[in-house]
Amino acid sequence: MEIFGYKVEKSKAAPTEKSFVPPTDDGGSDVIKAGGYFGTYLDLEGTANTEAELIKKYRDIAFMADVDSAIDDIVNDSISNLDDERPVEINLDNVKLSDPIKKKIQQEFETILDLLEFNLRAQDYYRRWYIDGRIYFHKVIDTAKPKNGITDIRFIDPRKIKKVREIFKEKDEKSGVEFIKKIEEYFVYNERGIVLDKAHTASPGSAATMKVTRDAICYVPSGLSDQDKNIALSYLHKAIRPANQLRMMENAAVIYRISRAPERRVFYVDVGNLPKLKAEQYLKGIMDQYRNKLVYDGNTGEIRDDKKFMSMLEDFWLPRREGGRGTQIETLPGGQSLGEIGDIDYFQKKLFQALNVPISRMQQQSGLNFGRAAEINRDEWKFTKFIAKLRRRFSLLFDDLLKTQLIIKGVITEADWNLIRNNIEYKYATDAYYTESKEQQIIQSRVEILNGVANYIGTLYSKAYIQKHILKLTDDDIAQIELDNSADPVQLEPAMQPPPDEGQQ
Repeated sequence: MEIFGYKVEKSKAAPTEKSFVPPTDDGGSDVIKAGGYFGTYLDLEGTANTEAELIKKYRDIAFMADVDSAIDDIVNDSISNLDDERPVEINLDNVKLSDPIKKKIQQEFETILDLLEFNLRAQDYYRRWYIDGRIYFHKVIDTAKPKNGITDIRFIDPRKIKKVREIFKEKDEKSGVEFIKKIEEYFVYNERGIVLDKAHTASPGSAATMKVTRDAICYVPSGLSDQDKNIALSYLHKAIRPANQLRMMENAAVIYRISRAPERRVFYVDVGNLPKLKAEQYLKGIMDQYRNKLVYDGNTGEIRDDKKFMSMLEDFWLPRREGGRGTQIETLPGGQSLGEIGDIDYFQKKLFQALNVPISRMQQQSGLNFGRAAEINRDEWKFTKFIAKLRRRFSLLFDDLLKTQLIIKGVITEADWNLIRNNIEYKYATDAYYTESKEQQIIQSRVEILNGVANYIGTLYSKAYIQKHILKLTDDDIAQIELDNSADPVQLEPAMQPPPDEGQQ
């Protein structure tokens, strides 16, 4: 394997198995066949432009108040920034390596977090990754001193870079089937975005576009992809339609209520025997003198007086000839049932369902309920599992950076990494107050159950059964309690005493 131009030998031979199917890639990379030269066969018109448009849509809907609130819930539940601890820690308990090696891995992981400024920017990185559906970093090293490892980690705008997979095949002489010989992965980067020439190609030889090696880039996709278009998708993708529908319904509701709420008037202006042209001029003069021009701006939500635009709030002005009843003013009543928002609530619920956020969080609540397990609704349970899935996917960021750091500095080999990577765990920090309050209420509920069955200990229930099935104590907890009680015995309260045997007086 080559990393930044430096060759690292593998400890064992490469596998000799053949396959005609390339490995699965959910990163939305462009797949091309090897042959020719780069600038003639790599066509990014379909995917690059589409990805840039999608990212723009994701960022646009992220500014909506409802979507932003849902994203805040997701980010805050995923990343907890506490002052006294890091947002994420590495767990090597299941890794079969010596303690000195584990210590070095721990130190290098701390270095990676420091380079990312993760304590300060954790939620920012996570939010960008969630909204865009991908995140890119450039791993900077000192080529003169590669043993120093990664010296800097720099964020890359996902609209300026694209992953490419180049597949090399060879034809089997006996069967005539083309098998995969090797796969090369690299990135195409352009400072101004992926710019296509007149031939709809992007060449790394041009001044604008360059080819970057795979090992120099840390790429973490969301895991969602459009297999037909080879495009990585964001978790906001399925929320685009309900977000736009909700936006249109809110604007339509505002316009309807503004236009129908006020009482409008009908002015019958007596124009006498004036000719048609002078009658129209006279009526227009009366209108300009008395009317109000209120216009609603759907982008800003403002209502302004602008006489350049026609609005639905205008009064009606009708001319009346001589012989009528003269100038007259009538009032038209306003609309009815203007306070109904059932349609807006419907689309708001659809939006929260698309974002996998519990609908109960839409409702205004005075506080949080950390109650018993029976009080945890199904939506909150699903949301917890959704957050866990997002964390596991985002943890690929640490895998990529840590792998590069360990191999370059010679801590472990690539073969060693492949053996331990699945046993490395990343433990995310949680809200201490939330966790403590929840544990306290759980313990309280168990004690209440214990008090209810205390009189049956020794008859219907054994002490061991109470400890394991009601108090949910582990074997280690039970052993420690027995050790503590033997050193400092405690007299039970009368209500906690086991009942006497029937033969005792």
